[in-house]
Amino acid sequence: MKRYFLAAFIIFSGAELVTTWFNLPQWQAFSKPFLVPSLIGYYVFSCSKRPLSIAFMLALFFCWVGDVLLMFESYFIFGLLAFLTGHLLFTAAWRQHRNPATPDSLTGLQRLRMAFPVVLYATGMVVVLYPHLDRLRVPVVLYAGVLAFMVLQALFRYGRTSAASFGWVFAGSVLFMVSDSLLAFNKFIGPVAHSGFWIMLTYISAQLLMVQGVISHASESQ
Repeated sequence: MKRYFLAAFIIFSGAELVTTWFNLPQWQAFSKPFLVPSLIGYYVFSCSKRPLSIAFMLALFFCWVGDVLLMFESYFIFGLLAFLTGHLLFTAAWRQHRNPATPDSLTGLQRLRMAFPVVLYATGMVVVLYPHLDRLRVPVVLYAGVLAFMVLQALFRYGRTSAASFGWVFAGSVLFMVSDSLLAFNKFIGPVAHSGFWIMLTYISAQLLMVQGVISHASESQ
């Protein structure tokens, strides 16, 4: 079954990217709402013989809620809150998906050096966006902080899971930050050519990589 759900995700992803490239928002109702559910199915059937992470499944669910809400401009703040909740749950999931008996591989200055680019990027985005946010300053700044913290928790799995699981999850988390940055820049500062396509390409890739990373950790921890 997992292959069917993965195939469905690939089909819906392709349809979503085509509709965003050609700016056909009316067709997104036939692709966007089915992206995350197909990934949830892929995750569930990939881990059918292993315990499922409720935090991870809830994170994906809130991303699905955010996807649907952001299809309507008037629901932007609610979509933002849904994704913020999702990032908090992803953070909990990253802490679950690491080997508790393995000590941290990144300590002291190593941790600071590795975290610095993430913090710098998030801070830079806030500085650039802040003058343009008006009444959304507080929620957007809070969202940026939670998003950066989620990426840092993915980073701090280094050495406490397999190289494959760490790489998938961290790369997916970074791409999620890139996708949200593109969305914010396009919404608050100025239009980006084919913004919908690039936002969804990075978002779709991020979700698939994170799901694959969690599956990989569960498989190797069996």
